[in-house]
Amino acid sequence: MNSYPPELLAQLAPVMFVAGLDIPPTSPTPQSPSPKPQDPFNVLSLRLREALTAQRKVAIWQPDKSKKFQVVLVDPEARFPPRKIAPAEDQQFHTPHSPLSPLTPSSPLHPDGLIAPIWIRKHTTLVPSVFVLFKRIYEHQSPVNKSPLDTHDTASDREREAEERRRDTELAAEIAQRKKTTNERLIKLTVVLMASRKMLDDPALDARLTFIRRQSGLDPRAALFVLSPVTPTEIGEFVHSLQEALWEPAIEYYTNHSKRVRRKRNRHTQTNTAYQQPLVPVGSTYAPRPLRSEGWSVRYEYKMGCFAEFRGEDDIALKHYHDAYSALHIMFGSTAILPPRTKRWAEAKVLADCISVKICKLYLYNNEHAMALSHHDSHMRMFSDLSRGWGIGEETFEFWSWRARQHRVFAELLEQGTRSTLKIPSHLPTSSVSKLQDVQRGPLEVEGMRALGLNPASALQHPGFYYYMAAKCTESRRERFLAATEDEDSHLATSPGFANERKVDHLSIVLELYTRAYELFKKYNASSNQAQGRLTLWIAYLIAQTYYESGKFEMAVRFFERIAKTYRREQWDALLKPLLSTWYRCAQHLGNMELSMQLLFEILGHGPADDQDDPEALEEDLIAVLKSTVPSSDQLLTVDLSESGPLLDTTSIFWKSHANVDELTAFQVTLAAPEIVSLVSLPFTSLTIQVSHGFPLITLEHEPISSDDATTLVQKIDLGSLAPNENEADSQKTLKANLRWKPGSVIVLCGFLSSSVPKNLSVAQLVLNLKEGNWNIELPLQANSRRLGVITNPRWLSSVNPPRWVTVRRDNYSFVTIRHRPHQVQVSLKNEAPAYLGEEFPITLDVTNTDDRELDIVVDVLLQPTEIEEADNFISLDGQRSNSFIKSVALGVLSPGVNISKTMYLGCSGAVGDRVIDISVQSRTTNSIEPTTPVSPQSPSVAVDSGETLRTLVVPTVDPITVTHQVSYRRSTKPSTGLGNLDAFESDYWEDAGEAHVTTTMACVGPSGVYVESIKLIREDGSYAKVTTSLVDKDEADFCTEWLNGDEFCDQCQISLARADEPLEGNQIPGPGAYEVIWRRLLPDGKQGTLSTSRLKLPPLKPPSDGLVALLKVPNTAKLHEPIPLQLTIRNAHPTKSANIIVQLEPDPITDGFVVAGLRSGRLPILIPGGEEVVRWNLIPVECGWVQVPKIKVMNRRPPFPSPQGQESEPEGESVDIVDVRWDSRSEESSADVRISVDAPRKSGEGVKIDDASHSDAIVLVLP
Repeated sequence: MNSYPPELLAQLAPVMFVAGLDIPPTSPTPQSPSPKPQDPFNVLSLRLREALTAQRKVAIWQPDKSKKFQVVLVDPEARFPPRKIAPAEDQQFHTPHSPLSPLTPSSPLHPDGLIAPIWIRKHTTLVPSVFVLFKRIYEHQSPVNKSPLDTHDTASDREREAEERRRDTELAAEIAQRKKTTNERLIKLTVVLMASRKMLDDPALDARLTFIRRQSGLDPRAALFVLSPVTPTEIGEFVHSLQEALWEPAIEYYTNHSKRVRRKRNRHTQTNTAYQQPLVPVGSTYAPRPLRSEGWSVRYEYKMGCFAEFRGEDDIALKHYHDAYSALHIMFGSTAILPPRTKRWAEAKVLADCISVKICKLYLYNNEHAMALSHHDSHMRMFSDLSRGWGIGEETFEFWSWRARQHRVFAELLEQGTRSTLKIPSHLPTSSVSKLQDVQRGPLEVEGMRALGLNPASALQHPGFYYYMAAKCTESRRERFLAATEDEDSHLATSPGFANERKVDHLSIVLELYTRAYELFKKYNASSNQAQGRLTLWIAYLIAQTYYESGKFEMAVRFFERIAKTYRREQWDALLKPLLSTWYRCAQHLGNMELSMQLLFEILGHGPADDQDDPEALEEDLIAVLKSTVPSSDQLLTVDLSESGPLLDTTSIFWKSHANVDELTAFQVTLAAPEIVSLVSLPFTSLTIQVSHGFPLITLEHEPISSDDATTLVQKIDLGSLAPNENEADSQKTLKANLRWKPGSVIVLCGFLSSSVPKNLSVAQLVLNLKEGNWNIELPLQANSRRLGVITNPRWLSSVNPPRWVTVRRDNYSFVTIRHRPHQVQVSLKNEAPAYLGEEFPITLDVTNTDDRELDIVVDVLLQPTEIEEADNFISLDGQRSNSFIKSVALGVLSPGVNISKTMYLGCSGAVGDRVIDISVQSRTTNSIEPTTPVSPQSPSVAVDSGETLRTLVVPTVDPITVTHQVSYRRSTKPSTGLGNLDAFESDYWEDAGEAHVTTTMACVGPSGVYVESIKLIREDGSYAKVTTSLVDKDEADFCTEWLNGDEFCDQCQISLARADEPLEGNQIPGPGAYEVIWRRLLPDGKQGTLSTSRLKLPPLKPPSDGLVALLKVPNTAKLHEPIPLQLTIRNAHPTKSANIIVQLEPDPITDGFVVAGLRSGRLPILIPGGEEVVRWNLIPVECGWVQVPKIKVMNRRPPFPSPQGQESEPEGESVDIVDVRWDSRSEESSADVRISVDAPRKSGEGVKIDDASHSDAIVLVLP
């Protein structure tokens, strides 16, 4: 920004003049033993100066909007510049004007100037908005040695008051004089009186201050302050409060200026004042003309923008600056208003550039990055178009100088901003959260946003980019200048700025700009994934290129060395070629022959540049260097091209990817010369081929060929058979070959390799040797390398004349794996699937050695984990047992043709399903068994001749015996225990609450039968259920027999149930036992397998719940005229509700065959929950045959649900079920019985319910 006046670029802020803080000089005094204490008011003045001047510094970037002044320290008698100057007597218009007005003849802007930097300087250094005057108030010094007993002296008090009044009057006169000068310019004057702390406590101080303010004419508000010597912290608080108090008057001062300028602008637009054309002397070609209306608009708009900037109103300032800029554009568009290459034209151009910078800065203050960049681009585009009309187009150095200046100023502005508050926006892709928000938007809105996108031209970059653009423009400026220097007759060479341009060091400017761009690119690329961006390296290359052009070859070489490492690694061939060429020229200038030789070979590897047509030029340069120079030392020069482009395209191919020990495998090494570079004249003397470790070194020495073979492009050289040699004398093999490559020629090296030990064989390295004069150069080549951009499949030469190639399409073609001959081992598995749960299933492993060598066999067995729940499996082999893996079961050494069998067992339990077993049979030759003694880490590992045969066996597992259960429940006929029975609280007390009858059917479902040796019911009595009887306990011998597929055996057991006082878990009772079946599998050969055990659990019990029920007990038979008992038990099994029971016996004298003795109708006591009542009758049969008992009706007068409002409940109440206990049988699914006929067969789980659930319908057989 040094190219522009700093006044036109600096951030404007309210100006405060501060006077009266100068420290009076102290007269030199003789040195005394005790130094005099420092004056506290001098200390106060120093601290005030520091605090005030530190508030705001003059700077270009200052977005701070706090109320801080730009403080200028002045003399108390400082004078302001005159506002108006009276016109001369001979001037036509007698209106006074400002000394800086274009209408004033003595003004530097007369007659057609716009704005001079001195106008800004006047308002920032010569005229303030507020004036702060520091003064010391007079304080009377009382006698130091005055005694407290002295009487009050009235005369001395009068003298003190008179002196104070005189001093106050003088002070008020000084203030009034300064007030007069500030009032002329409407500047706020504030006086700060410095007094001691003692003076602050004087009661007369207020009266003195009032007198001073009135006498001096100070304003009543924020015009008079009193300050005593205080601490630095308190001084800071005072300065802050002083600025707060004076901020509003300062803003008002600049507002008045804006209003004055606006009135002038409006008056100027309304009235067009005509100026007479001054008389032009005879012979004069140019006469200055008064400023036109466009120029006055520029002045007024710019001034109002500056005053708005003083006030801190950036939006208003931006508007006025835009208006001034637009008016300037109109002026530049007419050469009649601003003739090109004149003084006023140059001043206006500088003003336009400075206004553009201010507009960009104000946009950046508001974080409007796109607007700032858009204005910067439009400014450059607009003035570029204007420059072409002025004859300063792209062909002139002035054009590029101006563009470079614009880019640099913008970069410096951004750099200053980033040091403060400016944040450069990030242009990375949107995050996943933003994508999710896009999904939530409507499809039309998302499509519209995609159409808008991000225009790269409107994306603000970091400052380094604009420094880079400035450097590129400066390079163009230098090119135009050099072109004008060569053509001395051109109009550019005779332009006024050409002489100044000769003094410019263009390369130094370019280096400075590229260096700053490089540093900033490194800074802003450090936070990204790549710490060293590619553009950063490109700028470093441009710096090196500039060093080369400026003659600083050592610095250029340093940069080239660092940059080339990355370009080689990332294979940027297009960037590396020009770099190597410039690097080679630097090495030539430095006289470094070794470096020049290395670079020439590397350039040959990459090929000629795009602009170089002759493919033999590089070869000629290399031959010339070899013949005309000597190396600096006689040592061998090694040129390593492993990280750059290879000199020759090399390919090593093996015909097979695998080979056995001692088997010959063919290989070929192809060395192809590129077609774009000639190597035929390079004096290669030998080629060395190094195969894998232990193989002999092959050396091909150069031997010229006959002219008949010189035309062939494919040369085949037979290397013979190669094998590792232990003799050092046979470790090298020498052959003859022609080592001259024409463009596109190929040398193919063919041979065979074999090895007695397993390893990977490959071509390790190729080395070309070149000798010429004193030069001895070694060129290592990789066995497989191609030039950048060459993508071809590897090819195998099958015929030389004519050349025929076979494409090799596998991946690993550059090496061959030597391995032992595979072992011939047969593995078979025999078993009788499926396996039964609970048994140890035998599996026969049969291993046969069909090889011609003795093999040591070891077996590993892996039982794969299963996803079956509750599965518990194991395997056992040769005394080892495991749930997962059995390792290294030795089967011994098997001679050729020998067979061995082993039986392993698979145990399965839990659930049916497939079990998977992986079997690994490992074999080793007897002469390759590893020794048991430890081997030192330094000793090479010995390859073991081993093999492995894998087998996988899937064993299905099924149940040998399946079981089904049928459960029925009966109510207990025993009387329930009352609440008062103390036996119920004993631990061994069992209250019979019913019975469960379980019918268990066991069926043999496996394909192989089983022999049952034993079957038992193992009782597991619980708190609520216990087994009382079972048929197995009595007839176990009937079950112990052979069970074949489809056989079924049945058992019945009776289980007593206890009443549950608490809710059961899962509403069920665990089965109180399990059947234990001990069995053996029947094998196909008639034998029996291993002893196995199956455990078949009883089912969980779910007894149905009861509510209120009546149990009817009557004998099955009776004799005529002999009484039989009839018993009705009403039981309330409801847990919470009581019952009100009414029993009615309804005999029918016509149809009844019994005479009844007992209750006919009656009400029973209230049945509480868990209670029961028994009603008995005696019946005398009077008929023979099937006789129906009298009908009984049981009613509950307390219904379970109340009647809805407005409805009366039935008077009879709810009927109660009557169950004949002779036929009582219920299933788990139903809690109520089903009424069936007495003669009809009953299904399991069904019971008999009398009549319609409330009347009896029982039948008794009466015998005579």
